Amino acid sequence: MKKTKAIHIHENGGPDVMKFEDVDLPSPGAGEVQIRHAAIGLNFIDVYFRSGVYKAPYFPLPLGKEAAGTIIEVGPGVTDFAVGDRVAYVGSDGAYSVARNIETRHLVKVPDDIPLETAASMMLKGMTAEYLLNRTFKVGPGTTLLFHAAAGGVGLIAGQWAKALGAGTVIGTAGSAEKVKLALAHGYDHVIDYSRESFADRVREITGGKGVDVVYDSIGKDTFPHSLDCLKPRGMWVTFGQSSGPIENFNLAILNQKGSLFATRPSLFAYVGTPEELRASASALFAVVQSNKVRINIHQTYPLSDAGRAHTDLETRKTSGTTLLIP
Repeated sequence: MKKTKAIHIHENGGPDVMKFEDVDLPSPGAGEVQIRHAAIGLNFIDVYFRSGVYKAPYFPLPLGKEAAGTIIEVGPGVTDFAVGDRVAYVGSDGAYSVARNIETRHLVKVPDDIPLETAASMMLKGMTAEYLLNRTFKVGPGTTLLFHAAAGGVGLIAGQWAKALGAGTVIGTAGSAEKVKLALAHGYDHVIDYSRESFADRVREITGGKGVDVVYDSIGKDTFPHSLDCLKPRGMWVTFGQSSGPIENFNLAILNQKGSLFATRPSLFAYVGTPEELRASASALFAVVQSNKVRINIHQTYPLSDAGRAHTDLETRKTSGTTLLIP
């Protein structure tokens, strides 16, 4: 029986509830492999489970849903992966660890020309951008869109990818002059500093009063209902996160009042629920990165043992773009 280090929470709370612990690591079981992580992605969903916004299925809960590394041991019955394979995954709890066992249904092989650190930084964020732009609302030539948190990890990928898909006008929001500049360098035609002006008024100005076809909103409480005021009649509001807190007392009648709008609350895991869907989404992501139409830049790294500070910085909006934890 090997030992490894991993972060667990034994209760919900602030960053201080995360414990960097010694844990047993048995040999992988049937259908599993053992991975040594090279890098681990930091995402807001980790904060949601730590804080209790999303209910933990059990305690102690291993945190983290995204990482990349190298297979170091293969369990019984595994034929499609081998020791030495470079792999990445998203969706399986336990990424905040030095090494772990994982079922192969969660894994994708990483192309040789994509560094493992890059893979770890883009799986959840990049595949989120993939399903949002390609499947929730299909962006194409002539699409006008608004993407909140344009300087965040998903936002920086989405701005570039939307332009690669031929979107006509790509508008973003960000919370500082520095983040506005960053987003403008990643595909956005216009970026609105919401700390200085009304984003809804500015969107109407940019679009000549027409509004946008779709709003992608991961902010939640702070951007509602103003996101709806940015939409054309019959436009779509895609609310896929709640970094500022959940939207409460949502009245469906508001969609009628503001122009027969559509609304959806998607999540990545409903779009990559099968191995086939997962690998198709990852393949699309790898292809757009390999084409250089989407650049993945890692903006911050923290030691895994310092994940508490990383969570604090993420929650207080001190980070931009992509953040990695390094075991």
